[in-house]
Amino acid sequence: MKKIAIFASGAGSNAATIIEKLSNNNNIEVALVVSNKDDAGVLKIASHYNIPTLIINKEIFFRGNAYVNELKDLGIEFIILAGFLWKIPVALINAYTGRIINIHPALLPKYGGKGMYGLNVHQAVIDNKEKETGITIHYVDEQYDHGNIIFQATCHVLKDDSSISLAKRVQELEHEHYPIIIEELLAE
Repeated sequence: MKKIAIFASGAGSNAATIIEKLSNNNNIEVALVVSNKDDAGVLKIASHYNIPTLIINKEIFFRGNAYVNELKDLGIEFIILAGFLWKIPVALINAYTGRIINIHPALLPKYGGKGMYGLNVHQAVIDNKEKETGITIHYVDEQYDHGNIIFQATCHVLKDDSSISLAKRVQELEHEHYPIIIEELLAE
């Protein structure tokens, strides 16, 4: 049984989809949900599924051991970022090299980097009159939205799209593909 941790900062819709999909998988266990916000909706989702949670402190995360010891003590083998808004510190990347993945709501390398999250990404896509956008699932390295790309899926940008309508379609792609890609990666 491979134990994974999901890191999330917000409502947790991707985390919920992943947890639900993996609940039928006998080889993968969502063993921990980690958040940097003690009021994040993802914590309620974890509670609903009886998954332990960890609220992380910024000082320890960035200047301490990045919670590597705690993750290792719980047997965490793989980390899934699902709307986690802090940059991952080098200590954690080094401890989990090639075992941290992220989903980004745009087609990297475009529209990545600091500040490119949530509606900001979708508005930038619309402002630049892109014809398509989508999702990118990638490995995490020391730079924002930079690691090797694992998978991309696309959708059209419609003439009358707002950042909200576009975000909804991109989120549908996230929910459709992220759990499947996680299962495929962890089956290897």
